[in-house]
Amino acid sequence: MTEPRLTSPDTLARPASPSAPTVHWPEYGELLVHAGKLTPRDMERALAAQREMGGALDGVLVSLGLVSEIDAARALAEHLQLPFVPVEAFPDVLPELGGLLPEFLKAHRVLPLRVDGGSLEAVMRAPQDAFVVKALHLTTGLRVRPAVGLASDIDKALRRHLDEAEAGADGEEGGGDAEGDAGDFVEHLRDLASEAPVIRLVNAIIGRVIELRASDIHLEPFDDGLHVRYRVDGVLHPGEVVPAQQGAAVSSRVKLLAHLDIAERRLPQDGRIKTRVKGRELDLRVSTVPTVHGESVVMRVLDRASVRFSLEDMGFEKDTLARFNHLVGRPHGILLVTGPTGSGKTTTLYAALAKLDSTTQKIITVEDPVEYQLEGINQIQVHTQINLTFANALRSILRQDPDIIMIGEMRDGETAQIAVQSSLTGHLVLSTLHTNTAASAVVRMQDMGVERYLITSTVNGVLAQRLVRRLCAHCKTPVQPAPELLRSSGLDRFVAPGAPIHEARGCEHCRGTGYQGRTGIHELLVVDETMRSAILQGMDASTLQTIAIKAGMYTLYDDGLRKVAAGVTSLDEVLRVTQDQSDA
Repeated sequence: MTEPRLTSPDTLARPASPSAPTVHWPEYGELLVHAGKLTPRDMERALAAQREMGGALDGVLVSLGLVSEIDAARALAEHLQLPFVPVEAFPDVLPELGGLLPEFLKAHRVLPLRVDGGSLEAVMRAPQDAFVVKALHLTTGLRVRPAVGLASDIDKALRRHLDEAEAGADGEEGGGDAEGDAGDFVEHLRDLASEAPVIRLVNAIIGRVIELRASDIHLEPFDDGLHVRYRVDGVLHPGEVVPAQQGAAVSSRVKLLAHLDIAERRLPQDGRIKTRVKGRELDLRVSTVPTVHGESVVMRVLDRASVRFSLEDMGFEKDTLARFNHLVGRPHGILLVTGPTGSGKTTTLYAALAKLDSTTQKIITVEDPVEYQLEGINQIQVHTQINLTFANALRSILRQDPDIIMIGEMRDGETAQIAVQSSLTGHLVLSTLHTNTAASAVVRMQDMGVERYLITSTVNGVLAQRLVRRLCAHCKTPVQPAPELLRSSGLDRFVAPGAPIHEARGCEHCRGTGYQGRTGIHELLVVDETMRSAILQGMDASTLQTIAIKAGMYTLYDDGLRKVAAGVTSLDEVLRVTQDQSDA
């Protein structure tokens, strides 16, 4: 194979000098803009990021995903008027150079190519680094003629030449090869994840959440490729299937964006991505777990623009909202919100906190994790690795003189006991529990070890809630329900004789689902004198539920029927969501 000419006759005629070429980064950026690799707006962003983060502009551009590594390197070579050396032109045998330590070559990404007379030709990641050029000149005594190469190519070549030499010298060829293979695979993944097609694909997957109004993105590896699914209004919808050869690169790209370890594929990891999609700031909470076909990645979308912290917009009926507002306005006691994961409990608590006056009251929250930051409210994130648990955080914040405390979740008896003590000492405590009905929350607290007399002294009320999909306003269809259906479902209590209800149809606006957006259905159990007496007597959840209904509580199902009668949702949707209204 003919070796590439790395220098011109003019270069050979220059006097020996260890000086390095100088980079003018704005001019370098202009090269990329004129070549169509970068927009002027992206260039401004990258220069601003470089000023803030430091480092070389080409590295900033690659880390931001604005250009590929090879485009950045070729532009650098053109700007410095140096040759660009592809990996195919690297020699099979490196020149013997005394005094050059492998650690130096690896740290600065320098690969000696050949010695020609009194000159050393070397491919470098950053030939503009005067320290590296001078060190090579002083160590070897040779004139240095640098060229530009890809950092990933230089790393692989150095690993292959240096690590194999060490393994051969130590007689440990088997172990060295296995480790080298693993390292090569990780570097290969990193290279693939930094290529423009993978960057564009990941950006497109994340970008679809805006048009779909998705709350989660699922990347699930199977035999035939990486299946992408989007959760829209609580229901998963299939998306594209990424070919198997690209699946690992897509997952690695997401892990790089979330600052996770792409070399660790055997253990679950959690991270966070902050990005801007179609003019909107998005936070993505990233979770990875290993499966038999690769890593499954789920991204929870935290879209600040779509979150409504207003109780009036959350589907509360007027009577329920009035009673809930009364409970939130109490000076002390415990107010619980219950429901399964994804039923909007935390959002309801955020909306309740937003109604309170944070300028005259000290409000502190303990959450795992803090999903949205609220103005004027002190928010603490649980960190179990350093023993900052719900219980430990609660003990500390009681010395912070709070008026109102929000606990993200009552997970154990210790947290429940501290919450009870906090309410007894004059604090309003808001929290969530994972129970299916409002009455079950009382029994769950007893199971956690809270005495009945303490429950009756502290708990003001329990709100159970679910989210149901709203019928699409463009295609919902009125139908006349059969009398038998009205009686069997209980709709006859809310639907006037002869009045229609509505069903889902499907159109282009709702992508054929018949639904668009979600709203809440609620049941609010208020702890009054009758309820306190029943709790002290040790009544079970079903009896407490019956007493609450007699006192005027609408169950989740009844509240859903009210929304069916109002044309907000369908009977099928209410039945789907409320079929778990009992606790074993």
